[in-house]
Order: sequence, then C-alpha cells, then structure tokens
Amino acid sequence: MTIMNRIYELAKNDLQKVAFPEATEEKILLAARECTDKEICKSVLVGNVEEIKKAAEEFKVCLDGIEVYDAFEEEAQTALIDRYTAKYPLNSAKTMKRKSKDPMYTALMLQAVGDVDVTFAGLTHSTGDVIMAGQMVVGLQEGVSTVSSVGIFNIPGYEGSEGNLLGFGDSAVCTNPDADELASIAIAACDTVRALTGWEPRCAMLSYSTLGSGSGPLVDKVVEAVRLANERRPDLAIDGEFQFDTAINPKVAAKKVKRESKVAGKANIVIWPDLNVGNVGVKLVQQFAKADAYGPMLQGFAKIVCDCSRGAPVSEMVGNIAMSCVRAQGVK
Repeated sequence: MTIMNRIYELAKNDLQKVAFPEATEEKILLAARECTDKEICKSVLVGNVEEIKKAAEEFKVCLDGIEVYDAFEEEAQTALIDRYTAKYPLNSAKTMKRKSKDPMYTALMLQAVGDVDVTFAGLTHSTGDVIMAGQMVVGLQEGVSTVSSVGIFNIPGYEGSEGNLLGFGDSAVCTNPDADELASIAIAACDTVRALTGWEPRCAMLSYSTLGSGSGPLVDKVVEAVRLANERRPDLAIDGEFQFDTAINPKVAAKKVKRESKVAGKANIVIWPDLNVGNVGVKLVQQFAKADAYGPMLQGFAKIVCDCSRGAPVSEMVGNIAMSCVRAQGVK
C-alpha cells in the first residue's frame, strides 16, 4: 500500500468536515464533489448560497450530500461571530464582522469554534492571505512562533528508517529563518509528520557542519535552534547540527557522532537551514532520485489550515484534502 492509499484509508475511517470558502471556483467544486463521493471528508461550501448554486450549475457539479453554509445570512453570521469572540476575545465582533465579508474568515471562524475541522483555500487567495487569516482567526500551535511548511519524500531505492519515506521542511514558506523560527519549524514538523504517518519523530536539523566540524554564524544559528527546540519540547527527538549524510546514514553517523543520539543516522525528518537549501534539496531529490514530494503542507496553526497551489489539478487537491483530514484527526 502506497503512502497516499494509506492516507485515503485513514481519512475514510474518521470523516472530518472541510470548509471550502472559494466555493464558486470550478476546481473547488469538483474537489468537494470527489471527496464527498469517495467519502474522504464531509464537504462544506462557504459563501453566497445563490452564487454557489449558480456556479455548480454552470460547471455541472451536483451538490447532493454537500453542505452549503450561507456566509452572508445576517442572523447566523452574528451568532457565529458571538460564539467566536466569546472564545477568542482578542478579536472584536466589529473586526470579525468586517473581515467576514471574505468567506475565508467565516470558514476559519467555523473552524475555530469547532463546527468544521479543516479550512481549504488558495485558489483565489494568495499564500500570504491564507497565512495571515489563519494566524489571526485560529492562531498558532503551542510552542510555535511561525507558520512554515512540511512535506514527505517517497524516494525509489532509498532504505531509511521509514523505508523509502523521509519528511522534510521548510521548503516553501520561511525564506531565512532565525534560530527561533527554525526551532518552531522543527517542532511543527514533528507534530505534523507524526499526525500524518504515526511515526515517532526523529528530527535532524541540517547544516554544513556536524557537531562543530565547521564554524560560523550559519552553524551557530542551527546549534541555537536545536537548543531552543529541545527546551520547548523535550518530549521530541530533535538533534543536530548534522550534515545530511550524518542524519540519514547509520555508517556515516557512527564515524561522525561520538555521543548518544536518537536521531543521528536514523532521522525520519530533516529540517533545512533556509529556503535556498530547502528548494534546491527538494529539486535535487526529485530530479536525480525520481522521488515524489508530497506537500508542501502549511503547519504551525492551532488547527489545520490548507493552502493549495493555484495550478494544482483536482487530483492533487483531493490528495491534499485527505492529508489535511488525517492531520486534523491527529490534532484531535
């Protein structure tokens, strides 16, 4: 069974409710329909009901079995805002009423109060828009100070501690994270990958140095990030600084790491030191190892917020929805 087949089965075992605030977009309607038909999630289209129905008719998408939430019905919206602000008093009712002109904020409020489990957006909103709204409405995960991304490689021929799979982050969001942000990325990556796969995380923070073999500000940043991550989440196995081969190759680790480590040589998650390394690293693995790279998935929010690529086909969107649902199960 491939990792994606396993994820689809897990999603079906405990159906989560997914809010789609860009509900007049053809690909969103098709993805919601497919997820409903395949019993991957319970789909909730959020927006102007008449416009949603008109779009569904135009794109020939049946709405049977799909919930449509009216984001502009005044009485229901007032009740939702009251429930939300009672739970999140830092955001005023006046502010949320203004923000809720965009259905994405309504979807996130529904998620914050527990009426839905996942918010899925990104076709008409930029990644920055999704991140800003998610931070404001649902907030960040405990111990995390920044939003980032995580992915999972499926590498043909690789025999690591989790077979041919390896988690990685961040390759999409944080350009040049400082030590504090890097620690947050590692913590969030551990929680995300564990929720998605059931693995016990062994997270290596990467550098051009292994435990002091090199020196300089770039190494110091990773060393400090390891210290902060261990201080915040001592329950997680996060170690470094390690070169990539030291992180994943037991023979190399045995030569280079002369102290006890739960991670060295058997890492199942690697954390790039910046986006240059992350972007190049992912593309090298994809091009030369012919690997699949599932993701990137946004992480760091208190609840699961998914940003999809504008160019993503419906099949990829359905896969991302399924992964988001499994992560939401793990959060619960």
